[in-house]
Amino acid sequence: MKGINKFLEKMGRSVGGVVGVLYQAGRESVEQTMTNIIPFMAFISMVIGVILYTGIGDLIANFLSPLAGSVGGLVVMSLIVGLPVLSPLLGPGAVMAQIIGTLMGVEIGRGNIPPQFSLPALFAINPQVGCDFIPVGLSLGEAEPETVEVGVPAILFCRFITAPISVVLAWLASFGLFA
Repeated sequence: MKGINKFLEKMGRSVGGVVGVLYQAGRESVEQTMTNIIPFMAFISMVIGVILYTGIGDLIANFLSPLAGSVGGLVVMSLIVGLPVLSPLLGPGAVMAQIIGTLMGVEIGRGNIPPQFSLPALFAINPQVGCDFIPVGLSLGEAEPETVEVGVPAILFCRFITAPISVVLAWLASFGLFA
């Protein structure tokens, strides 16, 4: 009888420990959501609203879409879109990437832009991806303020440097795709 009691006691403690850990994880998840994610979602919604209302996304897209006809133009486009100051503003909702992508898709369909530029164009219009979420990601990871101060600019400059390289690599990878 003592063996069964000890077994049930150990099992009860083990199950209680697991339930306690899961309960605490749930509490921390809700706390993280309320303190970091929801305010960030509200901010991004406001930025998207400003971009759509002012028409700045359309303006930038119409300015950049003529660059899509050559590899050099796509490299320049990736540098413009990847500017560390612009990236966090262009990232929310990927408004500009959607507009430029649609314009370029139409031009590729019409035959005005060769189809081999479709893959490099994808990399040219998207270096800003994720740049709007960097501060939130670091705060979710409970990074120290000094880490955020260094990490955010580091990622933005890294995307700025690697964007043209990814365009050229995508262009090289696109050889033979549309033969």
